[in-house]
Parts: sequence; structure tokens; C-alpha cells
Amino acid sequence: MLHSMSTRDGDGDEPKQPAKRVAYITPEGAKRLRAELDELWLKERPRVTQQVHDAAALGDRSENADYIYGKRRLREIDRRVRFLSKRLEAIRVVSEPPSDPKRVFFGAWVTVEDDEGTEKTYRIVGADESDLERGFISMDSPVARALLGKRLGDEIIIKVPRGDVEYTILAVTYAQG
Repeated sequence: MLHSMSTRDGDGDEPKQPAKRVAYITPEGAKRLRAELDELWLKERPRVTQQVHDAAALGDRSENADYIYGKRRLREIDRRVRFLSKRLEAIRVVSEPPSDPKRVFFGAWVTVEDDEGTEKTYRIVGADESDLERGFISMDSPVARALLGKRLGDEIIIKVPRGDVEYTILAVTYAQG
């Protein structure tokens, strides 16, 4: 006799899925993603589509480099457009400063000083905006995680490959400048 096996425990509840983390982004970051999407969809894709059409009109497509490259480029554009569209739907734009502007939260510009007197300024941003050259660090980075929730004047210790580095928070602001 065959018995069916159930993965449920009999109470009717579905297995729990892990909660998805919300992806945050600054208004400037969201604007850049939208601009990239618009550029690809409204300008780049129509231009490449026309190139593929023109190359196809020349005849033999199997050895037509313009046609082959154009089709490949269209697939790349479509893949990026799908990613950007889904990403823009999933992110939460954070535009309001927190109620306590002396604490470090998402979007903050934070100036820190290490134990050697070297100052660095970082902005805590979403993963889509990370740019170390501009001082934009992801909120998921070790430095940002150590800074989040801290206050002006707090000291933090960050573990790095060369050892522990101690920083003092010198400034917290939510306006660039």
C-alpha cells in the first residue's frame, strides 16, 4: 500500500520563507537608475534595433557581424532593462532625514578620524550606489555596519586585515556639504 507523505505538520501552515531585506536607496541613486533605464529603453534599444534591421536587410545573416553583434547587444540591453525595472520596483527611496540628526543612519555623511589623526568622510548608501572613490559605502559594508546607529563623538573599532582600527565620529550630516 502506498502512502503519500506531506511536508506540512498538519496545522495547515505553509513552510515559512525567510524574510526579504528591503533594499534602500537615496533619491540621487534612484534617479541614476531611472536615467539608465530610460537611456537604454528610449535611446539605445531603438538605435540597436534599427542597426539589426538594417543588417538583416543585407541578406545572409549567418556571417553578418553587424547582425550577430546587434542581436547580442539587444539581449544585453533587454537583460539590463529587466534587472533595472525589477530593482526599481523593489527598492525603497529614503529621502527624509531621521528624527535624531546626530545619529548615523542610512544616507548620512559621516566624518571619522582614526587613531593617527587621518580624517575620512563616508556616505552610507545602498548597494546599488557604492562608490569608494566618492566615499559612498554600502550600508552592508563592515565600516557602515559599525557606524550605523552611533552618535556624534562615539568611538568605534573596525576589524580590518591589518588589525583593528579605532575611529571617532567627528561629524554626522544629512546634507552634502
